[in-house]
Amino acid sequence: MLYYLFDYLDKLNFPGAGLFDYISFRAAMALITSLVVSIFFGKKIIGALRNQQIGETVRDLGLEGQIQKSGTPTMGGIIILSAILIPTLLFAKLHNVYVITMLISTIWLGLIGFLDDYIKVFRKNKEGLKGRFKIIGQIGVGLIVGCILYFSDNVVVHKRVATNYKLQADEEFVTQHHIQNDGENFKWIKTDDMTTTIPFIKGNEFNYNWLIGDWQKSYGWILFIPIVIFIVIAVSNGANMTDGLDGLATGTSAIIGIALAVLAYVSSHAKFADYLNVMYIPHAEELVIFISAFVGACIGFLWYNSFPAQVFMGDTGSLALGGIIAVFAISIRKELLIPVLCGIFLIENLSVMLQVGYFKLTKKRFGEGRRIFLMAPLHHHYQKKGLHEAKIVSRFWIVAILLAVVTIVTLKLR
Repeated sequence: MLYYLFDYLDKLNFPGAGLFDYISFRAAMALITSLVVSIFFGKKIIGALRNQQIGETVRDLGLEGQIQKSGTPTMGGIIILSAILIPTLLFAKLHNVYVITMLISTIWLGLIGFLDDYIKVFRKNKEGLKGRFKIIGQIGVGLIVGCILYFSDNVVVHKRVATNYKLQADEEFVTQHHIQNDGENFKWIKTDDMTTTIPFIKGNEFNYNWLIGDWQKSYGWILFIPIVIFIVIAVSNGANMTDGLDGLATGTSAIIGIALAVLAYVSSHAKFADYLNVMYIPHAEELVIFISAFVGACIGFLWYNSFPAQVFMGDTGSLALGGIIAVFAISIRKELLIPVLCGIFLIENLSVMLQVGYFKLTKKRFGEGRRIFLMAPLHHHYQKKGLHEAKIVSRFWIVAILLAVVTIVTLKLR
């Protein structure tokens, strides 16, 4: 909202109003504002949660320090969501299709998580919202996001190709963005909405139409939308699984968010996209504002969520964090980088799937279920091995940083 105010003031030649034209300035302001909201107002929200006796009910799984966490305020995801939404509403262009998509996803997934936490806390039902209703809600998000990204005329991708390519260059785009042919005779052209980035492969691009055949291009949404739904469900549930130790999901999400900010910035900047030879996504620069608020919200929440935690995010936060990461990656055409970038979420999810699957298989075969890990998700396995909670979290963060670096390096490593 402030963007529109200062844009008007800039037209009146008001001193300093032109700063709001710069993505770097608005991103910095979004980051600072999210930190202020999460740290200073977060304390008041935690106090309100404690006064309302909105505390975590802990099942005794025999883990060290687990019982001491009983009664810790939960539903702290409200802090994270507030610290994301307020700066975005203040500093982003609210008519931007990518911002609208992220706002819908954030609010929708936050409400699903809030409902789950509400049932657990106020209805005293430890199971919370039934799994099938969570999945239906996540499918709804994926459906909306998939439709927006596939059918919206405002979602456009450009890629750099040789001028002798069979498609004609988009001259209006080239003129508007002051992009000239370089010494190698390259130009930017519009491409269809089924192109994405694939890591470690020469050319660095993959077109979903290849899977369905060129003759079915007009029906590409039949493939694209289910892929979006699958990614949203997988990543949001992965973040939910990871949220089992103080600061683990929050810190990991912040690291992932920083990597996504880099990817979004280079993808939305014509010159950087040209230099790195990646797809250029016009108008996606507003996503840098959103992800800056996301990172600030995670870091600010970590102030209270680090060991020993004063508040837990609950499903209100974890489902939203995972869903935001998934939708953001899809929006900047980096969804195929998710297995690397979100490797922590992936391994946590896989550890549970392997544990459950192996247990059922061995029980059916031998009459007694066996386990691969001492306990799943994976972070509990290391707790059972005697590692301190803070050490496990720190090491997972280190792995997350390494994966983020590898993800960014894929821009040139192919």
